[in-house]
Amino acid sequence: MKLAIIKERKNPPDRRVVFSPDACVALLSQFPNLEIKIESSDIRVFNDAAYRANGLLVTNDVTDCDVMLGVKEVPIDALIPNKAYFFFSHTFKKQPYNRDLLRAILDKKIEMYDHEAITDIKEHRTVAFGRYAGIVGAYNGFRTYGLKYNLFDLKKAEYCEDQAELIANLKNIKSKLPNIKIVLTGKGKVSNGAKEMLDGMGLLEVRANNFIDNTYNESVYTQLDVLDYNIRKDKKVLDKYDFYNNPTAYNSNFMRFAKVADMYISGHFFGSGSPFIFTREEAKSSDFNIKVVADVSCDIDGPVACTIRPSTIANPIYGYDAQSEREVDFKDSNAIAVMAVDNLPCELPNDASVGFGVMFAKHVISAFFDNDADGVLKRARMTKDGKLTALFDYLQNYVDGKE
Repeated sequence: MKLAIIKERKNPPDRRVVFSPDACVALLSQFPNLEIKIESSDIRVFNDAAYRANGLLVTNDVTDCDVMLGVKEVPIDALIPNKAYFFFSHTFKKQPYNRDLLRAILDKKIEMYDHEAITDIKEHRTVAFGRYAGIVGAYNGFRTYGLKYNLFDLKKAEYCEDQAELIANLKNIKSKLPNIKIVLTGKGKVSNGAKEMLDGMGLLEVRANNFIDNTYNESVYTQLDVLDYNIRKDKKVLDKYDFYNNPTAYNSNFMRFAKVADMYISGHFFGSGSPFIFTREEAKSSDFNIKVVADVSCDIDGPVACTIRPSTIANPIYGYDAQSEREVDFKDSNAIAVMAVDNLPCELPNDASVGFGVMFAKHVISAFFDNDADGVLKRARMTKDGKLTALFDYLQNYVDGKE
């Protein structure tokens, strides 16, 4: 089987890649029947010379390869018919802006595998960049705090070498922080990536109730699971699986944290039907104390009311005035400073690529050589022979423009 590491062509440029040079060498050693070609790229975090130095073929022509491995959406005019592709297509949630992409994939009889649909037998995602979104998002949150209050100016994450440099930078500014309280939502990969940064810089973690009730002579944080900031409308106390199965039976009680927190990092997964974490009306309250929000999850006009648009790596921060519900200068004394970059792992392309490659090699590549024994490929395959597969036939009306 021939794999191609394809050039990323989407704008803005994305420097990430599925496999680093070292990962390619390891795969070729593990699977003697595997061939790998590297499509030449002038933006990839690992340059062409790095792949050549490891004995890998770098070329402008990968049309003889069977499987194309990318990260972001492939432009329609760059899709090669009758090939298998892996990338984040952003189509299986019926995103309107990529309808034509899915149509082209079907027209060109491409066998499409979406990274977001790669799961284990329990349908848990196994290949993702979420950890790195949390890592960069937490760092950017502190950078935002420093800029809003003119306390310090952290180096932008995109100019840092790796996570270790990010943590070192945070340690250097820790003494410049006032005794702030930071609330972090979520217990998954994104949130735990953020937690790595908070722990790495040496912040004290406290329990949720202590966070609310106590004062501290140093900066502290608390990490919340869904039942810490949601409560059943009938006041029954059940488990978090009841919340997952019956989200409409709950209301948010995040305000008890918003009254005492100075900074909020969102690392939760927001499911359909779940209550908003805080609303625009709640943000207007004189009790709402949060002035810096690092919205890693970045659901627009959704659960985090101040996130009214995504921001960019180039311009990552904007201000939200709760009373007028409008965007303002983030340094305005009444503004909530919002960091809502929606492609955070792009700022740490080396670490993100290496970590992603480890997961992809472990969970996907072996499936090509064991006849897909665990059904990994079957679950992730969206299209085949110009048709949607059974698991994704719910997208037919979307493709047809009927919804």
